[in-house]
Amino acid sequence: MSGSAELEVKGDRSAAEPPATRLYRRRWLVVLLFSSYSLCNAFQWIQYGIINNIFTKFYGVSSFAVDWLSMVYMLTYIPFIFPVTWLLDRKGLRAVALLANAVNCLGTWVKVASVRRDLFWVTMLGQFATSLAQVFILGMPSQIASVWFGSDEVSTACSIGVFGNQLGIAIGFLVPPILVPNVDDMDELGHHISIMFYITAAVATLLFLLVVVAFQEKPEIPPSQAQAAARNIPSDQYSYLASISRLLHNRPFILLVISYGLNVGCFYAVSTLLNRMIIEHYPGEEVNAGKIGLTIVVAGMVGSLVCGIWLDRTKTYKQTTLTVYLLSLVGMAVYAFTLNVGHLWVVFLTSGALGFFMTGYLPLGFEFAVELTYPESEGTSSGLLNCSAQVFGIIFTICQGKIIDNFGTLAGNIFLCVFLLIGSIMTALIKSDLRRQKANQLAEAEVAAKLADLPEGNSTSQMKETKI
Repeated sequence: MSGSAELEVKGDRSAAEPPATRLYRRRWLVVLLFSSYSLCNAFQWIQYGIINNIFTKFYGVSSFAVDWLSMVYMLTYIPFIFPVTWLLDRKGLRAVALLANAVNCLGTWVKVASVRRDLFWVTMLGQFATSLAQVFILGMPSQIASVWFGSDEVSTACSIGVFGNQLGIAIGFLVPPILVPNVDDMDELGHHISIMFYITAAVATLLFLLVVVAFQEKPEIPPSQAQAAARNIPSDQYSYLASISRLLHNRPFILLVISYGLNVGCFYAVSTLLNRMIIEHYPGEEVNAGKIGLTIVVAGMVGSLVCGIWLDRTKTYKQTTLTVYLLSLVGMAVYAFTLNVGHLWVVFLTSGALGFFMTGYLPLGFEFAVELTYPESEGTSSGLLNCSAQVFGIIFTICQGKIIDNFGTLAGNIFLCVFLLIGSIMTALIKSDLRRQKANQLAEAEVAAKLADLPEGNSTSQMKETKI
């Protein structure tokens, strides 16, 4: 065979080869490490709100002031999300992970220094730092899933990423009422608060060191054809502002952004005001209020994993999202009308059903957004979803709190039901354009067609070479 003929055959074979893909075991370490530091940060969001009455007494401030220790998480997200998603696009996962953990660790130690009755502003400063760290965290689950996991496991991986955040909220509901009992001696109360803050700071410091040592930017070889195609987009052809513009002109995505914000905003309001709602009907039940919050989130963690596995197997993104949304509405209505029946076991049961669907919705929204917006950055689409959630979270928390003060808990919860109904209608109007799935299917079809054109022996060898 002449040299030119040999080169021609090699060229044909090279053209038939799909981009190499590979799954690394390290992907599980990366997602579990992310889940762990997301847990630590999420715990701090609700650690004040679930014992609102205790912190009100210790710092001598109003209940609304303590509510702001939770709402600052939502408020901080809104102005910082765009610079953070730009940083994620430019510097990557590792840089963002390092910044998130450094700021989170700093915030925990500021709180350690805030345990004095005249230092409410210091504890607010520490909470602001941890809320800033949250901006670097919330949009990462879908990005980590896409960068590290294969096409048949991205939804499950995203669910695991969200799972850590939910587990942190669950621990935030359960642990503070146990570590900080409602005692009258202010010195003893300060001692209990100090113990909680020291434990949190120690965990945050350990996680920061682990991220420095073990968190890796991305695998050397991409895990899927869609991710390989995304990597091949030249950096000089990508514009962050142009990407934002395309997302804002994507009608199905905008409908999802609003409906996602309505659902998650309702969850934020219920979580922040849970202590007030339970104490109103069941005085002295701070510990059980925490356990009810735990029930909401643990049920939601189960819901998240079930939904993630279901999506990976069925790819029914819109159908699953709409079904879970409608069941969130039903769960909220049942919770609203049974909260005042006088039996805590009923509240545990209804709150568990509410949490399964409302919290289980979180990874569905992330993954549906990635499908609707591929090949745009997952961090940017997730950031816009979370920004919507924070805006509605602040609005709903303030409005529901005022409604509860003036008209009672039933009226406040019906207020949320109305917006969940609106969100359900908007979800039904979303056109299901699954772009990431189409990209994977197109790449696989092209590979199959090219392999079919090769001689039988070469085709067999090529299939063996490209097998993951």
